[in-house]
Amino acid sequence: MSCKICGSNDLEEIENKDTYYFCNNCEVIFIDSTEIVSPEAEKERYQGHDNNHQNDGYVKMFRKFISNLLEPNIDFEAVKDVLDFGCGPGPVLADLLREKKFNVDQYDPYFFPEKKFKNKKYDLITSTEVFEHFSDPIKEMELLTSHLKKGSYLAVMTSLHPGPENFADWWYKRDPTHIVFYNEITFNKIASIFDLEIVDTDFEKYILFKA
Repeated sequence: MSCKICGSNDLEEIENKDTYYFCNNCEVIFIDSTEIVSPEAEKERYQGHDNNHQNDGYVKMFRKFISNLLEPNIDFEAVKDVLDFGCGPGPVLADLLREKKFNVDQYDPYFFPEKKFKNKKYDLITSTEVFEHFSDPIKEMELLTSHLKKGSYLAVMTSLHPGPENFADWWYKRDPTHIVFYNEITFNKIASIFDLEIVDTDFEKYILFKA
């Protein structure tokens, strides 16, 4: 057994209802691969979410993502092409970004499976409430970074874990489709692997990388 991020064998098993591993090197936490839910169960879980324009709280979450992370750090005048990676069944963020006059492609393996991003590079890639679902985060990062222009941005939203000592009661892990969890140390490791700069983070759920 080795770490999904850094490859270290220095893993600590965290026993709870399910089995998780904490990497003492990069501090990622991930569930045992035998306990990952099936794609069918994962899709069914997503379909039960009220993730659409009619959900005011859901829309507000993305407006805050734009106003708190993107607008303070990115020159929108220099942004033309955007990819919303893992947009879900109701691509609210993609629509909000289109209101900013961006050209937005959206992709989701279950709901928008057409890979419009093939042979394209982007000024901005957003991936919100997606990274916690990755069974192979490094493979997904290889894909994402291959579609970033030099000097462009990858904006991520995922809740950073509170450490192994507080993990058992952490609300975010209760969703069975959430299978990998990061903190600032993990993201620093990911940045070093892919030669990215961390432009901004709130150390809670936002992280902005620059290629």
